[in-house]
Amino acid sequence: MKVSLIGTVLNGAGHVDEFIASLAAQTVRPDEVVIVDGGSTDGTAERLRVAEGVTVILEPGANISRGRNLAIAAAAHDVLAVTDVDCILEPDWLQQLLVPIDDGADVSMGFYAPITDGLLQECLAAVNLRLDASEVDPRRFMPSARSVAFRRDALEAVGGYPEWLDIGEDMWVNHRWRELGLDMRFAPAALVHWRLRPTLGGVWLQYFRYARGDARGGMHPERHALRYGAYAGALLASRSDRRLPALAALGAATAYARTPVRRAWRRIDDPGGRAAAMVLVPALMGWIDTAKMAGYAAGLADRGRRR
Repeated sequence: MKVSLIGTVLNGAGHVDEFIASLAAQTVRPDEVVIVDGGSTDGTAERLRVAEGVTVILEPGANISRGRNLAIAAAAHDVLAVTDVDCILEPDWLQQLLVPIDDGADVSMGFYAPITDGLLQECLAAVNLRLDASEVDPRRFMPSARSVAFRRDALEAVGGYPEWLDIGEDMWVNHRWRELGLDMRFAPAALVHWRLRPTLGGVWLQYFRYARGDARGGMHPERHALRYGAYAGALLASRSDRRLPALAALGAATAYARTPVRRAWRRIDDPGGRAAAMVLVPALMGWIDTAKMAGYAAGLADRGRRR
């Protein structure tokens, strides 16, 4: 089975050498690697070009969707593996990712784990990531383009990556695949490692953009409506003179934070760090939720202007 590995990058010089090294260490090597550079100014393209077997296409200004579509159009093979150049691939990543495809699946859904540096990032990882494959329901899992493989005709069936969508493009494709009933199988051992945002401002912007992409792409409206409703209810309860609504809101908030807090407790060994995480995790959940609510509202406004 011939496989093309494709990816996109923009100003990734700080991490590209780690990516290249992990690519070279694969137990099963791709038959070709095609990377689209969206206009890097830090020498990323030059570093990629010296790597064995890597083809670099320069497309300044291309968003991720456009870059992936260009890479796929240039790829020679009908099985396509996708990752990002800022990821580090486990040595058997591609080997594991191709197992479901070799068995007849249309889409192989790999897994990903965060690279964390310090308490803040440990807590961020606990808030919004499944940190263990046992948390995944393969029937509902939506893969990230950090770790996915598919047959070319699977992507052609949904018209390629949506170039009108700047972010959330992989989730949009996932939804279309689910609607078509394609054979999507989970490959938990196909693991890549990726970096979390290092600052609170970067985290806020990241989730603002994710939610804006959800609104523009018509994704997860029920989930966002529930978030607005929950926070509106909590605000009303906090202003109530009655104790029962306020206690109910506190109970709901505790239940909401339970799983992320449990994840952080498992990941952090230091007792002081654990104690801090009990406060930091709920605070980060609120921080990220404000970003999502603001982003979703902005995305709905974008859709309204387009109409």
